[in-house]
Amino acid sequence: MAHPREFAEGLSIGIIMDGNGRWAKNRGLPRTAGHKKGAEVFSDIADYCDELGVSSVYFYAFSTENWKRSEDEISTIMRLFEAYLHEAIDTMERDQIRLKILGDTTALSPAIQGLIDKTDAIAARLPGCFQANVCLNYGGRDEIVRAVNRFAAEHPGETITEAAMAEYLDTAGIPDPDLIIRTGGEYRISNFLMWESAYSELYFTDVLWPDFSEKDIDEAVAEYRHRDRRFGGVKA
Repeated sequence: MAHPREFAEGLSIGIIMDGNGRWAKNRGLPRTAGHKKGAEVFSDIADYCDELGVSSVYFYAFSTENWKRSEDEISTIMRLFEAYLHEAIDTMERDQIRLKILGDTTALSPAIQGLIDKTDAIAARLPGCFQANVCLNYGGRDEIVRAVNRFAAEHPGETITEAAMAEYLDTAGIPDPDLIIRTGGEYRISNFLMWESAYSELYFTDVLWPDFSEKDIDEAVAEYRHRDRRFGGVKA
């Protein structure tokens, strides 16, 4: 049997991490406990994707719509993310991992924005390394609107093209996801990478994110390798 690395090497993967709250509720725990467990799984899966030879992975961590949640839940998520950024600053060069934060960071706290500036500076010194992208205060529609507005401000009166659009997105220079995985049993992409996912293969699983494992990544990638990707063409 082929090793999972043979299937995953070079892929770009997007992951919609869903089910933290339900995982906690099933155990009689507060939703915040699910986010704490989910943060551990996030780190483990990022490391495993790197081990498999995946070129880049996108994690949907906090959407533009998630501000509707309780203040306690939002505060917990932001504290977990701040702790992750501190850890990343200490380990990115050692582990040869480029971290990129995608989304409208202007709405985040000054402390988090400062940490993102530091990770950006480190990432700039690590060309060609495995790339972990975290979508924080991110929405696919919002990303497109921001990209168009930036282009219009810099090129007044010009018509934007697809090639130009790609250069103004948060994901400029990063491969579009070949495969998007959603955990938690829902069958939608929820405003995730709307432009970039035009030809992504979609994979849905009932596994809640805190229970997601290396085995689940292997199964998703194996399923992907059986898909016939024609990008609008006809197979010869």
